[in-house]
Amino acid sequence: MPRLATHVFLRLLLAALLFAASALAQDNPQPAPDGATFQTITIVKPPEPSEILQRSWQLLTDSVQDAKHFETRTQALNALSSLGSNSRAVAMIAAAMKDTNLDVRSAAVVAAGKARSRSLIEPVKKLLNDPEPQVVFIAATTLWKEFRDRSGEDILAAVAAGDRRANPNLIHGARHDMSRTMHSPAALEKIGITTAAGMLLGPFGFSVTAVEYMRKNGADTARVRAIELLEDEKTEDVRAAMRNALDDKDPGVRAAAVKVLGDFHRQQDSSVIAPLLDDTKLPVRLAAAAAYINIRGRAQAMK
Repeated sequence: MPRLATHVFLRLLLAALLFAASALAQDNPQPAPDGATFQTITIVKPPEPSEILQRSWQLLTDSVQDAKHFETRTQALNALSSLGSNSRAVAMIAAAMKDTNLDVRSAAVVAAGKARSRSLIEPVKKLLNDPEPQVVFIAATTLWKEFRDRSGEDILAAVAAGDRRANPNLIHGARHDMSRTMHSPAALEKIGITTAAGMLLGPFGFSVTAVEYMRKNGADTARVRAIELLEDEKTEDVRAAMRNALDDKDPGVRAAAVKVLGDFHRQQDSSVIAPLLDDTKLPVRLAAAAAYINIRGRAQAMK
C-alpha cells in the first residue's frame, strides 16, 4: 500500500476509534469515585441597574397600595417622602390622603411635609376639614412648619386655647368647621396621643402603630434618631459610617442608614444598597428601594 494511502487509512481508523470511545462513554458513564461529587456551575448574569430600578418602584407601589395592611401603607409613605418632588412619588402620597384609614392619611400628610413638594400643599389643605382631629392637626402643623402656609391657623389657635374658645383676633385666615370642636377634651386627647407617639418619625412610618412596630422589631430608637440627625452632614466620614451600618443587626439602624446613604446620590453606593432589597424586614427593603431610586433614578433623569 502506498505511503499516502496508508497515512489516510490510519487517520480514518483513529477517528473511528475516538468516535466509538465517545459513544461508549455516553452510553456507560463511569461512576464517581467514593466521596466525590460533581457540581454544575451556572453563571447568573447580575441584574441591570434599570431592572433594579424597576423592581424598587414596584416594591414601593405595591406596598403603598396594600389594601390588607395599613401599616405597610404607612411605611411605604415614609419611604416615598425621601424622594422629594419626584412626580411619581408625589402622586402616590397625594392619593394616600384619600385613604379610609386615619393613620394612612396622617402618614401621607407628614410624608408631604418631609417631601416638601409644593404641589402637595393643596391636597394637604383639603384635610383641614377631615373628620378626624388627629389628621386635621397634623395637616395644620405641616402646612405651618413645612410650607409656611397659614391656612390652618384657626385650627392651631383652637388647640392652643385648650378648653377655652380661641381669640378671634389671633386668626387671620379662613375658618374651618373642625376648628369649632378642636378645643373639646375628646379632640385634645386624640391630638395628645398623636403628638406623643404619632409624630415620632422614623424609618418604620408613623403613629402609635408604627412606634409599636419599631419596638416589636427591636429597633433602638436612640441610634435611629442619631443617624437621622447626621443626615445633613454630607461628609465622607458620615458616608463611610452609613455604609458600615448597612449590615447592622438592628433593622431600624439599617433602614435609617440606607436612607441617609441614598441622599448622597453617589452611583457607586447603589451596589451596596441593592442587596437590601432582599432584607428580611420590610421597612429596610422600602428604605433601600427609595435610596436606590434616589441614586439611579436621579442619574437616569440627568442623561
